[in-house]
Amino acid sequence: MPDASTPVPRHLAPAQVAELLGVGVDEIVALILEGRLRGARLGVPAAWRVEEQSIADYLAEQAEEARRMALWRQANAASFPELWGPPLRLGD
Repeated sequence: MPDASTPVPRHLAPAQVAELLGVGVDEIVALILEGRLRGARLGVPAAWRVEEQSIADYLAEQAEEARRMALWRQANAASFPELWGPPLRLGD
């Protein structure tokens, strides 16, 4: 039996997760099958349930990916040749 001080993970139905994220239920199931959301089939009949903490982890992962893409775009914009002039040629 779990210790009373240890929180029990909460599990949500894919429809609840889809509503939270503003996407379709099929997309949530696909994210579970891809391993991007932690889910398990529980109950009789078995139905998907998503661990609540995995939603927070997924959103943090998405925010980090968006941050990295913004930095990449910023770096690409700063490396346009018109900003730096023509390339230097050795031996000229």
